[in-house]
Amino acid sequence: MIHFVLLIVCAVAIYLSCEWFVNAVEWLGARLNVGKMAVGTILAAFGTALPESVVTLVAVTTGATEEAKNIGVGAAMGGPLALATVAYGVTGGMLLLKRRRERVQVLAGTGMPEAGRPVSGPDDEALGDAKDMKRLAKDQKWFLPIFIVKVALGLVAFAFKPVLGIVFFAAYAAYFWREMRGGREADGEDEELEPLKFQPKAASPATWAVVAQTLATLAVIFFASQLFVKQLDAIGPMLGLSSAVTALLLSPIATELPEIMNAVIWVRQGKTQLALANISGAMMIQATVPSGLGLLFTTWKFDGALLWSGLITMAAIVYLLLTMRAHRLTPARLAVAAGFYLVFAVGLIPILS
Repeated sequence: MIHFVLLIVCAVAIYLSCEWFVNAVEWLGARLNVGKMAVGTILAAFGTALPESVVTLVAVTTGATEEAKNIGVGAAMGGPLALATVAYGVTGGMLLLKRRRERVQVLAGTGMPEAGRPVSGPDDEALGDAKDMKRLAKDQKWFLPIFIVKVALGLVAFAFKPVLGIVFFAAYAAYFWREMRGGREADGEDEELEPLKFQPKAASPATWAVVAQTLATLAVIFFASQLFVKQLDAIGPMLGLSSAVTALLLSPIATELPEIMNAVIWVRQGKTQLALANISGAMMIQATVPSGLGLLFTTWKFDGALLWSGLITMAAIVYLLLTMRAHRLTPARLAVAAGFYLVFAVGLIPILS
């Protein structure tokens, strides 16, 4: 029973910490004079993905056995899978609920919802204009070829394969440079930021307060996420799930919970593009940094389950990329991405049996 209680406490702690984190990271973006989308793709994504990258680093460098090191390889594959399916799916579901709730409020005569923000639109309205879709598709076009190479390397063995880990770090450096170079011009007009939680009465909070809130919330997110994963590891056998199923199905969702929470919070605030940018930015980190570490310190050899997770991730991204390029990405179509995770779960049954 204590494990279930701790699971709920950790989930609440992660959500509340993410509330304060997104508040701080938006102010941090303003202080660093980076573009609005770079706040999601770089600052927020880097902050929430850093703890997972550290876990991968510890696993691949200090693991006493090859099996222990391969935990890091599993994390490097599970992260992109959870983001490409569950994170996007939850975001789509939240957008559907938000749009329907706003229409109900207007039809009920309560006026414009959420401090005068306009109604988002019908369920079949695309998430942004052609420019927004092109911007989102560009992230997926960066991710997909990198991920394909990442999976392909798990199927072959050759002497200099570990050196290619450096190439993955370079790929993220190039993505980072592109995002930061984009600046603020392409993002449109700046939105008024909510007061910093640490200094709620200050119109322009002190830089030290912005940094302190960012670091403090990241620390809580990191420790709460690790405790959340440990509770899942304990609950899995209690529910009759094997350790392999727990590691491949539940743990990836737990480790990507901060990104999912960030997306939920930004959708609730009406900042859909930031929510989507956070997920795509986190995917780029997960496709490069943990992969580079795995290539450098492990054999990077995939079994059937890891290969299956890679194929499902690629299928989900191809689906999203096609809808984005056709300018037909709607909340409902985004929510469909979660279905790929169900396909992954069903496909695991014959692989693990």
